[in-house]
This record gives sequence, C-alpha cells and structure tokens, in this order.
Amino acid sequence: MLDSLKHTELVWVDQPQKLNDISKELAAEEILAVDTESNSLYAYQEQVCLIQISTQKKDILIDALVLPDLSPLGPIFASEKIMKVFHAAEYDLICLHRDYEFEFNFLFDTMIAARTLGYQKIGLGSLLERYFNIHAEKKFQRANWGQRPLKPGMLEYARLDSHYLIHLAEILQKELRECGRWALAREDFSRLTQNIEDTTESSEDDFWKLRGARDLNPRQAAVLKSLYEYRESQAEKQDRPPFKVLSHQALVRIAEEHLDNLDSLAGKSSLNPRLVQRYGRGLIQAVQEGEKSPPEFRPRNGRPEEAVLNRINALREWRKQTGQEMGVPSDVVLPKDVLHRIARGNPQDKNQLAKYMQDVPYRYKCFGDEILSNL
Repeated sequence: MLDSLKHTELVWVDQPQKLNDISKELAAEEILAVDTESNSLYAYQEQVCLIQISTQKKDILIDALVLPDLSPLGPIFASEKIMKVFHAAEYDLICLHRDYEFEFNFLFDTMIAARTLGYQKIGLGSLLERYFNIHAEKKFQRANWGQRPLKPGMLEYARLDSHYLIHLAEILQKELRECGRWALAREDFSRLTQNIEDTTESSEDDFWKLRGARDLNPRQAAVLKSLYEYRESQAEKQDRPPFKVLSHQALVRIAEEHLDNLDSLAGKSSLNPRLVQRYGRGLIQAVQEGEKSPPEFRPRNGRPEEAVLNRINALREWRKQTGQEMGVPSDVVLPKDVLHRIARGNPQDKNQLAKYMQDVPYRYKCFGDEILSNL
C-alpha cells in the first residue's frame, strides 16, 4: 500500500478553471475520499483552509483560502450516486456546510464503520496501522493550515488523510456485510447528512461551558461573563483563538477570587507578568463591569419528570446490556437523541414507536419490540 503513493498523482488546485476541470472529473467517479483542514488553533473565526479529495488515481488538494468560489464541488457532495468517504465526518460536514452551505448525500464514515464493528481503536492512524501497517505521521496535526505556502511535509500529511480512505472503506464495508451490520452502519451514515448544525458558532452564554463556571454563585458568574466578553473582544482584534489570549482557568479564577487590582492579578490569577501587563487593566475593568451587571443564574436543563427519567434509565440499561452482547458501544445500539425522544414520547405500541424512530428504521425493525418492553 505504501507504493500506491508513488503511483498516485498529487494535484494542487488554486485556480478557478482548474477547479472546474477537476470537478468535472470528480463528477464521473463512483467513489471519492474527502477530508478537510481548518485553522481553528490559529484564528478567532476558524475556516476551512484545505479540502482533500482522493480518487483511485489522484490525490487532489484544493486551496480553499485562495479560490473565491467552491460551488463546483456542491453537486458532487450532494450527489446520491457518488459515495463520499470520510473519517469522523461530523466536524468536516459542519465546517463545509458552515463556510459553503454544501449539502451532503451518500456518505461512508470509516470511524462509524469501525465503531459498528466493535473496534476499540477507531482513530484513522490506528485503522491505517491495523489494515495497511502504515504508521501515520502526527507532526502536522496541530499545524497552521492557514499559512501559505504550505510546507512540502504538510502537503504529504494532508494527502495521507484521504489517500487510503477508499480502500479502507471497501475493507470495512466487506466486514460489515459479513457480520450483518451493513444496514446498521448505513443508517448512521445517512443520519450524518441530516440537520447539520454549526456547533462552532459562539453565543453569549458560552461562558457557562468553562470548567468551574457552574460552581460560581450568581454574582461571580456575572463577573465571569464580563471577563469572557472581554477576552472575546481581544481575541477578535488579534484574530487568535480565545484560549490563546487568556486561559479558561485564569478567567474562572479571577471571577471566583474577585481579583480587581493589578497586585491581586499578579499574585493569584495564574497569569504570568507579561499577560498581567498586557491585559491587567482590561481585566480589572471587566471585573468592575461584571459587578455592576445583573447576576447570572445557572441555566436550567429542564429536568424531565420522574416518569420520563425512569424510562430513560430503563432504556439505558437495556441499551448497555445489548451493546455488551453485540460488542459495541451502547450508542451504536440506540443513539442518545433517539433514546430521549422515545422516553419523552412514551409510545404505547409499535405504530406509535415508529413515529419516534423514523430516522432509524433498521433499529426499529431489529429492536422495536425490545424497546417497547423496556418502557
């Protein structure tokens, strides 16, 4: 398999006409492998920087930063006749939909396939080692894909992420068919393409996601919110990820200890002197503004009533047991969102249950009776 790289053409695409020509070639393929690289570790608002698409004969690297219009790829991603192979597709789909409004059909996800087969190690590197005895280079996992020109080593790393996926998908599909789980995997491949939500978008309540935020009292939480907003403004000005401006831990500590002067910041905030000098006055002002703001109360998750909780727990126990018998993670048996949907709906017969399992018809067929008996 290592020799296959020598016989595969590497194509760099950074001109509109070349993209049009390549897109016409891709439209004639039956199967493609796809991956993306983004700059989430190096920019305030991340974006797709590179799209890798492999065929049986070519590894194509598309410069998403330079090309003004990637719409020629839209029909390919939306095609129901061209299988697109990803590994851990969810994040790639979110980014491609967010940045270009692409829609997707007919996917194969090698990570989902490996989970459905019950494998413990499901990372791409582990699968490449398992099947092809290839030890993937991890040097560029955290590289800045927004830089140009890309280093030769980064180009090789990028092509490897898609180069072997077609052959890997063929192997995994064969195994899924042999063990009778092909339909189960296909169900999850299909679910990937439905209702893609941008989980990378920030909101004013994101400060609650910081570790330790929910342990603060309402007054401290208001201060934390103000500190969080200050950090966001600084990160946006510098075009850097917020955590690279000031750490989550430092913000929570400042809010918790009410550090409102330079001496206390220097002594108790865990910030080094350089950061105190650069951001100290802004942080103090944020603390003071937070003190004047209305208190922030922890968001309520809307705890389900007792009967719903009992059904959730019963289904979880059944799912866990069934997963152990199948040798797969419990959510392969029944995804969490479907489990909660069923528990809240409390269907009384198969016809009612079908309404809550419309997007998982195979699971309905296999497990419907067991699910009803455990409600």
